[in-house]
Amino acid sequence: MRAHSLRHLTAATTCPWLLKRRSSSCVASLSFTQHPEQEQDQTKPNKTNNNSNDGNSKPSSYFPKRGQELELVCESLAFKGKGVCKVADTGFVVLCDRALPGEKLIGRITRKKDNYAEATKLKTISPHLDSVDAPCEYASYCGGCKTQNLSYEAQLRAKEQQVHELIIHVGKFSDKDPEFFNIMKPIVPCDIQFHYRNKMEFSFGSKTWLPKESFQEKVDRKENYALGLHAPGFFDKVLNVEKCLLQSEPADMVLAAVQDNWRDPQLGLSPYDVHSHVGYLRHLMLRTGRDVKTGLPELMVNFVTSSYKPELLEPLVEKISSIREVVSIMNNVNTSVGNTSVGEEEHTLYGKSTITEILRGLTFEISANSFFQTNTHQAEVLYKLIEDCAGLRGDGSEIVLDLFCGTGTIGLTLARRAKHVYGYEVVPQAVSDARRNAKLNGISNATFVQGDLNKISENFGNDFPKPDIVISDPNRPGMHMKLIKFLLKLKAPRIVYVSCNPATCARDLDYLYHGVIEKNIKGCYKLKSLQPVDMFPHTPHIECVCLLELS
Repeated sequence: MRAHSLRHLTAATTCPWLLKRRSSSCVASLSFTQHPEQEQDQTKPNKTNNNSNDGNSKPSSYFPKRGQELELVCESLAFKGKGVCKVADTGFVVLCDRALPGEKLIGRITRKKDNYAEATKLKTISPHLDSVDAPCEYASYCGGCKTQNLSYEAQLRAKEQQVHELIIHVGKFSDKDPEFFNIMKPIVPCDIQFHYRNKMEFSFGSKTWLPKESFQEKVDRKENYALGLHAPGFFDKVLNVEKCLLQSEPADMVLAAVQDNWRDPQLGLSPYDVHSHVGYLRHLMLRTGRDVKTGLPELMVNFVTSSYKPELLEPLVEKISSIREVVSIMNNVNTSVGNTSVGEEEHTLYGKSTITEILRGLTFEISANSFFQTNTHQAEVLYKLIEDCAGLRGDGSEIVLDLFCGTGTIGLTLARRAKHVYGYEVVPQAVSDARRNAKLNGISNATFVQGDLNKISENFGNDFPKPDIVISDPNRPGMHMKLIKFLLKLKAPRIVYVSCNPATCARDLDYLYHGVIEKNIKGCYKLKSLQPVDMFPHTPHIECVCLLELS
């Protein structure tokens, strides 16, 4: 199923399977979702037009060279926050990082594709629409939240536009249908635009990434060490970060304490080098939860190291354990060359091994490597929408099938009003967490099973009664065709589809509603509502909650 992931959300025709599903009547536009190939193919001037032009337009065979500097005009946003730009006086499309709608800029071509190119922004000629000052000092360099200098209202409009156009062009739902705008709900904004993440992962690096204006600065070897976020496009260079406006203030205090001390030569600490595979410190993960009794924040600090040498971490543990909110300091040991933060071993260096969080009135234990919604505040909003869509009667008579259940957060919030919840998840640790969380909250009518939903057999469904409601919350690639077929055969009265990728969401809604003609599969569901939710301000990510009912 990984092969079904989209290279660009803007690229409705990037993947072969999506190319076949595009309606031949699609109108090209430089919208949030339009693929550059489509745009360029339908807007480039033909020879007849060129002959009648005043000579200023470039010929239809125009294609910029790599390294060429061009004047660009950004017309819309694309996946990952890239600007969809046109070369001045042509219809040629260039994707440019950090370009925003309405901005005129100079860009340098870095990569050539079949019918479009990619560019790096060099300078702004005239600013974009809805311009604001980015509050983060790293906003120009960090890849974490690229649209900080675009007003939040404009970010919401762009995300809503992306979802609408994907539903039309990929999902094949017509905006001419009178019901379309009743089905498509306005995006739910996030009330908290900063300090909303409860988890941040920073990397230690032996090579710090510096902006070009700092190239002349001389730094010694220790100063070249970095703790922060990977520079966009570099797996081996780290942008040193002193604080991050996305994480909690106590987490920033911990980051500052580590930054102040880890380079001290007397500690003998060295960052892991991804080329030589030498060094000790690999990652610093910070997780923020809440104390169940007081409601106050509690923090977990997780050092990921290449070997287990707790004595090396003792000075740092002593420093950061003095911060009141720190209740857990963990050490994950990853001896492999892979750059993952999940270790083969886990050791508790201080305090307890888990922190807690409260969601929809339930308590969840979070370990160092547990999956949990990274925006707790907005997860409350998201889960309330899911509950509303599920429409449980509350008399304890209904069966819920929770697909891609993770640590059971959605299923457990519904269990209070259901007869029984059956959850399926591929990650063993997540299933263990789900079972533990059910026990922690005294929930006995939830069963969690480990299994790969991309590899279901003909017997799938024999181990649970026919559900009244199906919750499906797949990862970015969406649902496998085997699972689509199963759901169409199962014919549960309601499906609540929760998606973190509007493109694969639109594709799967198309399958469930219209079917797949070439596979002789008939759809049997009606799309009743689609609600976009902004879970992560200043990023291109969008969550959608969709309600389908059996026709």
